[in-house]
Amino acid sequence: MIIPPLLKPGDKIAIVSPSGTVLPERVDGAVHAFKEWGFVPVEGKHCREKYTAYGIVSHSAPLESRLADFDRALHDPEVRAILCSRGGYGAVQLLEHLDLDYIAQNPKWLVGFSDISALHAAWHRAGVVSIHSPMAKHLTLYGRDDEINQINYKIMTRGEMPCYQEAPHPHNRPGIVTAPLTGGNLAVLMSLLATPFNIIKPGHILFIEDVAEQVYQVQRLLYHLRLAGILPRLAGLIVGQFTKHRGDDTTAMQDMIHDMVAPYHYPVAFNFPIGHVPRNLPMVEGSTATLQVTATATTLDMSI
Repeated sequence: MIIPPLLKPGDKIAIVSPSGTVLPERVDGAVHAFKEWGFVPVEGKHCREKYTAYGIVSHSAPLESRLADFDRALHDPEVRAILCSRGGYGAVQLLEHLDLDYIAQNPKWLVGFSDISALHAAWHRAGVVSIHSPMAKHLTLYGRDDEINQINYKIMTRGEMPCYQEAPHPHNRPGIVTAPLTGGNLAVLMSLLATPFNIIKPGHILFIEDVAEQVYQVQRLLYHLRLAGILPRLAGLIVGQFTKHRGDDTTAMQDMIHDMVAPYHYPVAFNFPIGHVPRNLPMVEGSTATLQVTATATTLDMSI
């Protein structure tokens, strides 16, 4: 995997909205944090816009405008990182228009999560690592000195890869494995299965999260992976946060996922802080990770 050049003071960071509409004050917050770090924030021309497609879907702008902003960020040689302002829906529309060879030859840090999982898949297809992590909202609410924002800063400026140690969970399955780390929003990634952008692969440590997907809907996706022969052949599984489903019954969701992976033997870690929650730990997509699950802790150590 290709590692983008480390950021230094004075480098430009583009703020773009390839998916949903972002609150303007959250763009302001990201701009402020980047300036405090010594970077030069560059807003996409259509970053703050709002556009409704088919009467129900709120994008930041029409596809042509979102794509133009993203393309400008990619092709500006002074832009060294791209922060996606928020998720929502729409990133998948950009995939067929991206020049993957150009991304590989001119690697830049990509930061975002949720719907931005589709763009992480493009980076992975191009062979470039990227950062699955919070976006403009987190920078605005918590500032540059927050734990999550500092982890991102250290990854992109020093190449310091995170190592996390989290509390055990009753459903955890012990074990240790070293393998490529990929994942993100489960529904988004499942929509890319059987395409060139699929990153849910046998032999990988997969991390998953989702929002507003009901227990049966997530089970349906996992059955798809089982019947495709992928779920049985993962190297490891990290179960993040599944939020805002009916009744918000976290126990039922975790019980279902536990039952779905019960026939297999790889390490599984539950209740990992990834997803639509305030403590959404950055994950370096495409890194080589060691996942160790024991009775006392889950440890995830990434390297590139």
